[in-house]
Amino acid sequence: MATIQELTDKIKTAVGDDSGLGKSLKFDLKDAGVIHIDGGSVTNEDKPADLTMTLALDDLVAMGEGKLDPTMAVMTGKLKLSDMGVAMGLQPKMGALFAKLR
Repeated sequence: MATIQELTDKIKTAVGDDSGLGKSLKFDLKDAGVIHIDGGSVTNEDKPADLTMTLALDDLVAMGEGKLDPTMAVMTGKLKLSDMGVAMGLQPKMGALFAKLR
């Protein structure tokens, strides 16, 4: 199982100078902490974001590995989204970001 620091480091590498998302994104990993992405900045600061995705650390890892489909995660309650409209707009860009994590 990955730690939040290992995952943060992987995301930093995948994001590089710019996430390409055009919006800020926060993964609220419940008791494990948060990962906040804004442009090229990837931190563990819990600050406001255009979209907050709430899920367990293991589920984020599974999504990054392609083992958990984000749509299925939402439908089964494993993934909660703060703004469905923003999430739909970011879906293709997030797919590209997740692909870099593999």
